[in-house]
Amino acid sequence: MRFLVRRSSTTPIFQNPTSTFRSYCSSSSSSSSSNNKLFVGGLSWSVDEKSLKDAFSSYGEVTEVRIVYDRDSGRSRGFGFVEFVKEDDALSAKHAMDGKALLGRPLRLNFALDKVRGGPVVVPRLSNMGNDSSRDT
Repeated sequence: MRFLVRRSSTTPIFQNPTSTFRSYCSSSSSSSSSNNKLFVGGLSWSVDEKSLKDAFSSYGEVTEVRIVYDRDSGRSRGFGFVEFVKEDDALSAKHAMDGKALLGRPLRLNFALDKVRGGPVVVPRLSNMGNDSSRDT
């Protein structure tokens, strides 16, 4: 199977899709909503909700802690979410804990994006790879 690809000289081949992806995947009201929920990646399998809450509660009042578990094995998938009452507390926790070890594993922290439900999932194109008439099947 062969594909013919036309490349436009005005459009770069590789673009950073992060900002475009976030605009599609985050809710339209995300600019007005607060960023008080953190995504916590790199969790050890032995971390539970209590130990995660204890690790973050020194930065402010934690309202919710959720670790995502595998449906089949019941084991942690290695990430979770920590929600604070105040956005400033979440920001200080992010700055203080990002890259720090918890039970031997370095944490990766980012502000969590709102989950979009019920709408179509739109995946942006990385580049303009040509139209359907340029494909040879």
